[in-house]
Amino acid sequence: MYADTQNDITRQVVRVAQLLLAYGAESDLVEEISQRLGRALGLGSIELSISSNSLVLTSLVHGRCITTTRRIREHGINMRVVCELQRICLLAEKGLYGPNEVRKRLARIAPKTYPAMLVIPMIGLSCASFCHLFGGDWMASMITFFASAIGMAARLFLARRHFNPLVVFSLTAFVTTAVAQLGYECPLTKTPELAMAASVLMLVPGFPMINAISDMVKGHMNVGISRWGHATLLTVASVIGITIAMQLGGKFL
Repeated sequence: MYADTQNDITRQVVRVAQLLLAYGAESDLVEEISQRLGRALGLGSIELSISSNSLVLTSLVHGRCITTTRRIREHGINMRVVCELQRICLLAEKGLYGPNEVRKRLARIAPKTYPAMLVIPMIGLSCASFCHLFGGDWMASMITFFASAIGMAARLFLARRHFNPLVVFSLTAFVTTAVAQLGYECPLTKTPELAMAASVLMLVPGFPMINAISDMVKGHMNVGISRWGHATLLTVASVIGITIAMQLGGKFL
């Protein structure tokens, strides 16, 4: 294999690893897909070092090493991108894709999201279902639905304008809790506290926490601790928004 070919394949493999990390894949999966794709495209071996905001990848062919570094910028969790990258790896392993096909396929990858008009009512319905499971009455579930739907609309509005995630979580928690307090102001339900508790469940950073634990269990301590810290900050930001809304509503008085 010529040096130029090795350079080209190394860039493609590191791009795959970069996208996997940016869109929420766990570190062990990033290493596995990178090594499998590199071997499928003709590299001897791939060594990968992952940190919280960067990665270093080294390819080896016939004793010749090429090392490259990439910075990781998070784009939010998107499993469609992760699945598409895994599909590219599988097709390359089967011999259906060579370096040129992989390059073209990577250039076409773009994150796809569900429309807001579908996400907002589904979030409201899920939180209302939790309220019902917790023992809330039907009016509490309705209040939860509207509070969480309005909160999700605010979250999407802020996210589209590229606010800091901590600000997004804090303001979303504030808006959601403020709306959920209607159950206290108006005698509509006997379980207003359940509406307040269930309406903010959409802000629980479950996926980052699962990834953090998975990374730490599998030996990627630096990345795991970083992800755990980020999830903790998001939780604290949500608590701040909830606390401010409750203080303004007089629920701590």
